[in-house]
Amino acid sequence: MKQRKKILIVGGTGFLGYYLCKEALKRNWIVTSISTKKPRKLRYLKKVEYLICDISKKNKVNNLNRNFNYIVNFGGYVDHKNKKRTYESHYLGCKNLADHFVNKKIESFIQLGSSVEYGSVKSPQKETSNTTVKKLKSMYGKSKLLATNYLLELHKQKNFPVTILRLYLVYGPNQDVNRFIPIIIKGCLKDLDFDSSKGTQRRDFIYISDVIDIIVKCLKSKKTKGHIFNVGTGSSVKIKEVIEYIKKMIQKGRPNYGKIKFRKDEILNLYPSINKAKKIIKWIPKKNFELGLKKTIQYYKSLTD
Repeated sequence: MKQRKKILIVGGTGFLGYYLCKEALKRNWIVTSISTKKPRKLRYLKKVEYLICDISKKNKVNNLNRNFNYIVNFGGYVDHKNKKRTYESHYLGCKNLADHFVNKKIESFIQLGSSVEYGSVKSPQKETSNTTVKKLKSMYGKSKLLATNYLLELHKQKNFPVTILRLYLVYGPNQDVNRFIPIIIKGCLKDLDFDSSKGTQRRDFIYISDVIDIIVKCLKSKKTKGHIFNVGTGSSVKIKEVIEYIKKMIQKGRPNYGKIKFRKDEILNLYPSINKAKKIIKWIPKKNFELGLKKTIQYYKSLTD
């Protein structure tokens, strides 16, 4: 009889973690989640084992005396203004996990990176672009790039089976309301006046199911080890167009454009090249942006009905 795969999802109580837990259960994998808090009611899944563990504490990670086939690291402190906690959770936490599992014969370790690691590199951003920690302005970007560099070195030295996925703007139902799309949806549903930038900057939004798809593909593929892949749609949309579309769908909400100023280091057009993922693992995002937005709006609407 075929043995069931065991997966450890770090940050399994978060938005991305919840969807990966669901997908792993669908595949009949044995699912363990670790995070610093218990899951919220809306993200609780019966067959997942939820453990409390702060990955920035090495001794806590070393207490994970279990065998896993797959490790996926979504872990990290969300409020990036807290530089110390950002560094500890996004870099030290990742390092602690890698050091713990480096000799444990795992099949795959997926690290969730970020487009922020590219700094001011012009779009379409490519995985071959050279960026250095020194050039990056935010502690979040620095911590993510430090983690990437550490893991790739571990792959080089000890053949650690790591894949780095650099995410652009992920959205979908059940996302926390501190993210751009849920903030706008909530503002419109409540028919509020809300401040916005001019909205002329462009961003790449990718639907949650497409992100889960590439994670599963990378877990199962030997070709992806030691590689970085960009995870976006490969094109960008104006922020103002997104706000106007949500407003039109809900028929409420009053954005005040131009009230929020651009940051000094704001990149006005941010999107990646996804040719590498297309070529190596035949991954292509499937969800149309308008359809994805409709599903997301319907979800938040259902919470208010």
